Amino acid sequence: MQKNHLNDAAAHRARLSEGHWFANLPDALQCALLEAAQVLRLDAGQVLFRRGDKPSGLYAVIDGSMRVGAVGPSGKEALLLLVEAPYWFGEISLFDGQPRTHDAFAEEACTLLHVPQARVLALLEQQPGYWRDFALLMSQKLRLAFIALEEMSLLPAAPRLARRLLLIVDNYGESEPRRVIHLAQEQLALMLAISRQTTNQILKELQAQGILRLTYGEIEILDLDRLRQAASP
Repeated sequence: MQKNHLNDAAAHRARLSEGHWFANLPDALQCALLEAAQVLRLDAGQVLFRRGDKPSGLYAVIDGSMRVGAVGPSGKEALLLLVEAPYWFGEISLFDGQPRTHDAFAEEACTLLHVPQARVLALLEQQPGYWRDFALLMSQKLRLAFIALEEMSLLPAAPRLARRLLLIVDNYGESEPRRVIHLAQEQLALMLAISRQTTNQILKELQAQGILRLTYGEIEILDLDRLRQAASP
């Protein structure tokens, strides 16, 4: 059992090290997070936490994908993020101790590492210098949120869609670009707050230009440079 545990820990560390934030942490902090982490496995559609839930710590996606968003009183959904490994999330409640701001649930069968709130706070009590590392995790997302708000106000739908695809390709700045995005058109439309029809039209135009290929539930990027050009206003 101990040998299997060590093998799993090594595999988790290797997976997480593919992400820029974790890879740039001090070695001691990487080890401390892995030692404190528990493995969680969620089925597709299973809820991790809901808006208003008490803080529960940090999470990292090891396998599968997580959906982060909210549902309004009318039942309309706002989809903020669809994230894959090796993405970390949950740090806002670490800083302010306030309830969760959004819902998070498994888009597909998912494996997470969970570092409980009490363990993280105890670590930061011992090593307060590590607060900066967690602040960097949050500030990166805050920067992206401000950019998205600006784009909603200033950019037409087509370049906004291209920019969102670029963000997803880079896993929101966390990993090297990948060519295939596991994302339905309806989900992309929800992220951008535009109609599915408009989303479909823009994607078909990009496909006609040879920039991407559409398949069921997936978008394959064929020409990353031209997608960057399409993202220009």
